[in-house]
Amino acid sequence: MKLYDMRLAPNPRRVRIFLAEKGIEVPRVEVDIRAGENLQPDFLGVNPRGLLPTLQLDDGTVIDESTAICRYFEEMQPEPPMMGVTPVEKALVECWTRRMEFDAGLPLMDAFRNSYPAYAAERAVPGRTGLRAIPELAERGLSRLADFYPVIERRLGESDYVAGAHFSSADIALLCITDFARALKMPIPEDLEHFSRWHAAVSARPSASA
Repeated sequence: MKLYDMRLAPNPRRVRIFLAEKGIEVPRVEVDIRAGENLQPDFLGVNPRGLLPTLQLDDGTVIDESTAICRYFEEMQPEPPMMGVTPVEKALVECWTRRMEFDAGLPLMDAFRNSYPAYAAERAVPGRTGLRAIPELAERGLSRLADFYPVIERRLGESDYVAGAHFSSADIALLCITDFARALKMPIPEDLEHFSRWHAAVSARPSASA
């Protein structure tokens, strides 16, 4: 089994934190997205999509997408549960994880990919070449992310964690998005007290340094 990883990227970090919470160790292969290693023949032979993280099982099966990889490990080792236990818990974790991905993760990726100079010429879309940056998408991404922060503030005023009473994969997704957003000068606004409280708590977990 191998996990193709990149230390600085938010989606691979989601899987590393998830594994750390589970106490699972998986051999890792570092792939430098910035240098374009994910677009070279060696990696494309593993994952033609050119995306990270990618998990390759011993039988050759390849799984990409962070949530799918986490689901595999959740099923293989249910304890401690990170994706809910009851039907309602499972649905809420899935719901909030998807909201993190679509309402915050995608806008963040638009903002980053369409403003980062190394990707501007032809790598504005992950795993692809030949697609130039669109500055307006960067502006829209930052605007959408700013709109999302108050949504999370309200949610965390109702619940200790994103999907309910327990730390879950939805919290991991939000943590990785929030920390990566700092690179775009989008920190958590100081007036969002619940969001700031949550961030301090989850950042203090040992897994956050994975």
